[in-house]
Amino acid sequence: MVNNSSESERLRRWRLVLGGGDADGIGCQAGAGGMAGEGGVELSTQDRAMDGALTALYDSDRSGGLGSSSPKVARWLGDIRTYFPTSVVRLMQQDALERLNLRQMLMEPEMLSAIEPDVGLVANLLSLSHVMPGKTKETARIVVRKVVEELQRKLEQPTRQAVMGSLNRAIRNRRPRHTEIDWHRTIRANLRHYQPEYRTIIPETRIGYGRKRSSLRDIILCVDQSGSMATSVVYASIFSAVLASLPAVKTKLVVFDTAIVDLTDMLQDPVEVLFGVQLGGGTDINRALEYCQGLVRQPQDTIMVLISDLYEGGNQEKMRQRIAAIAASGVQFITLLALNDEGTPFYDRTNAAFMASLGIPAFGCTPDLFPDLMAAAIQHQDIGQWAGDRDLVISNK
Repeated sequence: MVNNSSESERLRRWRLVLGGGDADGIGCQAGAGGMAGEGGVELSTQDRAMDGALTALYDSDRSGGLGSSSPKVARWLGDIRTYFPTSVVRLMQQDALERLNLRQMLMEPEMLSAIEPDVGLVANLLSLSHVMPGKTKETARIVVRKVVEELQRKLEQPTRQAVMGSLNRAIRNRRPRHTEIDWHRTIRANLRHYQPEYRTIIPETRIGYGRKRSSLRDIILCVDQSGSMATSVVYASIFSAVLASLPAVKTKLVVFDTAIVDLTDMLQDPVEVLFGVQLGGGTDINRALEYCQGLVRQPQDTIMVLISDLYEGGNQEKMRQRIAAIAASGVQFITLLALNDEGTPFYDRTNAAFMASLGIPAFGCTPDLFPDLMAAAIQHQDIGQWAGDRDLVISNK
């Protein structure tokens, strides 16, 4: 016996999938098996609104789409937020940007106020920020700040816990130099090793003044700001701001294309950092690494993270020589081909293979795993093994 309500729902869903007002009230193809509904299906008022929103985007050639009318676009953006869940809304917005060329609409404040903010939208806004009129840029900042604050709430605590926990373990395991030994604590910790015949203590465990330095680790994030790296730039900026709030690490953020911008002084406000980025342009990795190399104070305590697809527009041979020199100096060098949830992008495999020959793995990393990556780096773990254990794709050829 067929349940009429479930059959009606099935026909309704197929009607929305197939689209086209001509399908209302007549026989509706029910599925791949060729069965047709008896009497067709009639859409409700809400279903018709959903159908109209879908048609405007995915059947725009036939329907006339959204055109260039700002009111129509604003109304459409409001409709999809009413009728679809947030995850679907974000997908439809991205499809609209690509299919209907709505980027120009992002220049209008009323459009921004109707859009569901996400990381992809922030990347689009950053790419347009240099041509936005002042009023629109003010609205864009509000939208970007909403996304940044949401991501900070999500990412700050895991990053803080992973990094500080890792630093504490590193301090406990560290073998202090002779001048850094805290002799009072060392003697107390080794009293059980007192040798009466020699009237002395064997200091098997040495405890040092680990926190005398202003920072225990220096972290330098060197981020490619070419257009393909837009989402990675957003996440790198937010993580840099979180790391900069931790007193035990000293964090610097450098972004580059053919020019180099040190955004470290802006890290107290990640929104200002993002609007200091100029997405697009060429790529000169060698020049950026030369600048970052000059920031290194204590190579053995420095983690340098290059976030780039490794397509070098400058001098590739000098870039490779510089990478080799940085790694040989004792700096822990990590290459991320991407820092996002979208997977590893196209990248220069020959440069990735060169890095692999130096023991520098190149792989994509999701934002959720980045705090754990920093913790592993602080503990001087084998980063290639760390990535492999998490099924991250490591380029070695």
